[in-house]
Amino acid sequence: MGSMLEPKPEGNCNKPLGIQFLDYIKKSSLSFKAHQAIVLIVTFLAYTSYHATRKTMSIVKSALDPQSSNVGLKFFPFQRAYFQEPTESRKVSWMIGSGWAPFDSSEGTALLGELDVAFLSIYAVGMYFSGHLGDRMNLRILLTVGMVGTGLFTLLFGVGYWANIHVFYYYLIVQMLAGLFQSTGWPSVVAVVGNWFGKSKRGLIMGIWNAHTSVGNITGSLIASALLKYGWGWSMVVPGLVIAFFGFVVFVLLPVSPESVGADGDEDELQFPKKNGEGVTEPLLKSEMDNEEKAVGFIEAWKIPGVAPFALCLFFAKLVAYTFLYWLPFYISHTAIDGKYLSSQAAGNLSTLFDVGGVVGGILAGHISDRLEARAITAASFMYCSIPALFLFRSYGHISLPVNIAFMLITGMLVNGPYALITTAVSADLGTHSSLKGNSRALATVTAIIDGTGSIGAAIGPLLTGYISAKSWSGVFTMLMAAALVAGLLLTRLVMAEMAARIKWSKSQGTSTPSTPSATLEV
Repeated sequence: MGSMLEPKPEGNCNKPLGIQFLDYIKKSSLSFKAHQAIVLIVTFLAYTSYHATRKTMSIVKSALDPQSSNVGLKFFPFQRAYFQEPTESRKVSWMIGSGWAPFDSSEGTALLGELDVAFLSIYAVGMYFSGHLGDRMNLRILLTVGMVGTGLFTLLFGVGYWANIHVFYYYLIVQMLAGLFQSTGWPSVVAVVGNWFGKSKRGLIMGIWNAHTSVGNITGSLIASALLKYGWGWSMVVPGLVIAFFGFVVFVLLPVSPESVGADGDEDELQFPKKNGEGVTEPLLKSEMDNEEKAVGFIEAWKIPGVAPFALCLFFAKLVAYTFLYWLPFYISHTAIDGKYLSSQAAGNLSTLFDVGGVVGGILAGHISDRLEARAITAASFMYCSIPALFLFRSYGHISLPVNIAFMLITGMLVNGPYALITTAVSADLGTHSSLKGNSRALATVTAIIDGTGSIGAAIGPLLTGYISAKSWSGVFTMLMAAALVAGLLLTRLVMAEMAARIKWSKSQGTSTPSTPSATLEV
């Protein structure tokens, strides 16, 4: 009776239909590496669509908020036409210029901040429950339900445009339900990828794979900006339909684990080195025992060494990242660059450069942490370096468009680098920590704890920004710099442990056969 609640190895008849079809076309079962490629591609597309729907709200703000009434419509990428025309020659549509009730009042910005915090608060709470479910049920089903549900409620938000809905609580409730379904995504995709890939080069692989976050943000920004002139409802409906479509792709194609499709691979594919003092390794997955493993409890997962400090670090790192996610287009359109203002559509497109920097930062952080085998040192270093980058972006970004672009790219790289590292490689490492003695049924729970805690910070940042920005954007950046500092300091103990391990390893090279220094996650 527990086909969903008690995951078990599936026979060929229970393989996803798409995998069965590919097996039929090939006249034999797909190879292990072919399954890995499918997993990376499908989960990449899935979470790209999650972030695309999440990002649209930051673009739609410019159509809902009355402060956008002084913003032009014409744009050409990264050229002078990005700037608004003289007041006497501007023609602004009612959609952009007049705002949308109830957001066209003096409290409009604060109301938009409340929508953000409602979405992210439910998202954070839902993350804990989704992680608990993810280790106990079929991840493919959980992910499909989450994506279709996210698409439905993103679409319903946009329907408010054609239905002429001006009741704040309609949008509040829809956003809360969208946040609940969005929470299923991250624990599910990280658990699936963790099931298929061992620890070797995990930081680099997941750093590249995690580009879906920035690609989703960029895609969402471009789609929403392009559709905004036709009515802000389209900017919500189209991304909603896209994620629902990819939910169907997940249901048809995604193999959640090697056991679920009977895939055979080299032993090294399913192992990663877990150091227990003498460097003894334990398998990432235990094929024969997987069905008997008991899913790790919520409290037990918190006790895994490294989970608490990284979770708390992500609280502040995500506060910074999500403030940019939800407010950067708004900030750009309301800040004079070289004495002129960008249009809302242009600001949305320009803001994608922050995510371009984020792609580079995620890959760079993953690669560096693999080479150093020092996740905490890498994450803390990026957070500390983001502080001067934030200061320079705020203080000098208004000088000219090229200067603004340069600082935006650098800030995006340094802010999103540690965020990407912690939510991917670190979560997967901790979800398969040696203290679990080979139990693979903790990936989704650990991922949910870390990202769920981070999402609480992600909810607080945009909310505070809604209020602080009404008085001073400098105050917002001061808050972000303080958060980045605290994020780095929270990893101090783990950084010291990694440094001590590396010093000990360096000394041992002259007296014995070199071995890799112990990782933070074993502390």
